[in-house]
Amino acid sequence: MPTFTVNGESRQFDGDGDMPLLWYLRDELGLTGSKFGCGAGVCGACTAHLDGEAIRTCVTPVSAAEGKKVVTIEGLDANGDHPVQKAWRELSVPQCGFCQCGQIMQAAALLTRNQAPSDDEITAEMSGNICRCGCYERIHSAVRLAAGGV
Repeated sequence: MPTFTVNGESRQFDGDGDMPLLWYLRDELGLTGSKFGCGAGVCGACTAHLDGEAIRTCVTPVSAAEGKKVVTIEGLDANGDHPVQKAWRELSVPQCGFCQCGQIMQAAALLTRNQAPSDDEITAEMSGNICRCGCYERIHSAVRLAAGGV
């Protein structure tokens, strides 16, 4: 029975450990910020953090969270004031918004590891997150802006 924390709260899962973490977060905990996009871990809509690293929750089993800390967009900052979230608002990044939670979580993980990423590093890190609306220029600009506030 995996025990781990989600957004600072201790959780114990007593189901099939192979179930994707995404379904536990969405269906059991009601944390719907992480979206189901591709189900193969390639679009990034389901991105959350596992011990500070960006992961694709649609392909990460619940059992992988054993003893670890999971952070979703809902737990990134209680007031939505993480530097990445502020930059997203300031630059009006979202268009449809479907991918944005995953984009924000990917960017936050990058800036935790590297507070002054180069443009090439931002492009490389964010390239695994697909934006159906093509907001890549605004996403890149927001990551750059957030880097100044981290």
